[in-house]
Amino acid sequence: MLITTSDLAQELDSPNLVLVDTRSYKEYSQGHIPGAVNLDLFAFHWFDTSKEGLQSFNEQSRKILSFVGITESTKAVFYDDVSGMLAARGVWLLLYFSHTDVFMLDGGIKKWKAENRPLETKSNGFTPAKFSGKINQDIIAGFEYIQENLDRLVIIDARSKEEYDGMVIRAARSGHIPNAINIDWSLNLSGDGTIKDQATLSELYKFPNDAEVVTYCQGAYRAANSFLALKKLGFKNVKVYLGSWGEWGNKPELPVV
Repeated sequence: MLITTSDLAQELDSPNLVLVDTRSYKEYSQGHIPGAVNLDLFAFHWFDTSKEGLQSFNEQSRKILSFVGITESTKAVFYDDVSGMLAARGVWLLLYFSHTDVFMLDGGIKKWKAENRPLETKSNGFTPAKFSGKINQDIIAGFEYIQENLDRLVIIDARSKEEYDGMVIRAARSGHIPNAINIDWSLNLSGDGTIKDQATLSELYKFPNDAEVVTYCQGAYRAANSFLALKKLGFKNVKVYLGSWGEWGNKPELPVV
């Protein structure tokens, strides 16, 4: 699910490639990888994992991906400043729709620029298509599933220590989900913005490979990055809690530590 800058450079002219810059339009307009379209994924938070909420999420996501021009035969590459949370969210989203030909640019545009690779400032328009995609229930979790399985899941809180400890409050309640282990998502990254190698990552995530792991943060962006790190390590059963603390922390009936 990671593509190197050199491999991407060789594929920029491929008609099958949809290259998505997930940063803000301001950043995009100041310089982006040639051919990239802009989709600021941070605009699409989702805090409702009820049955109805997920149906709406599926419908909205399909419309967005169709608008961008992704089809079943597309190779999609998402990039960010670094191997960041926005690009990771894009990768997770396509995997959720069972589209496996999807990658995050390892090191993001920071590494691309450091290697003096080409940039452009003109905006590239979308070429809308029809994206349907089959839902992959194996990589998503809702609040009910987590509540019912609290005692058997490995729950990773990808937020900062301050959010986890309740010092920084970003919902009606502070704290974290019971039994959750705090591993800040930023620890997944090396100094050059790439995802750390497997040996280093394995020191962070010391769990059995067959464990069922759920990652969460505030809005499932940082959690998506941790999802990719765990998949890189070979974890088979990893889910992202889409609603994350934005949902859990605002539901008074759910347990909090």
